[in-house]
Amino acid sequence: MTDDRARERAHEDDRVALALDLLAALEHDDLPLSAVVDRIETVTTDPTLVRTILDEAELRGIIERDEGRVRMQRGGFVRFERHVVTREGDFDCLRCGASLSTGHFLQLDTGELGPFGSSCVRKVLGRD
Repeated sequence: MTDDRARERAHEDDRVALALDLLAALEHDDLPLSAVVDRIETVTTDPTLVRTILDEAELRGIIERDEGRVRMQRGGFVRFERHVVTREGDFDCLRCGASLSTGHFLQLDTGELGPFGSSCVRKVLGRD
């Protein structure tokens, strides 16, 4: 494997791990598949990688898929005070693309995900 391909594979592995962490932290018990894909797309929009993430999440027991619905099998909980940090700057929301002067970043075990706007971070986590 070439160095470039090895780096690309490591980056894909990091995105899978981050997306799995995000799915494990969702506060919903049950979501439509499209809503779960919406959350995964904050990590990657590569359709092959999205499928890999869904398959891996099911294999690891994080989710269960059934007829277009996804049930969360392990509920996590993100404490805003501890797991969501804000930074001032010039950002674009990963979810909706809006320009932000304050970015909200999720601190997950496998890394940081963001920036999000204040309403999008709540939506991603299932608070709204």
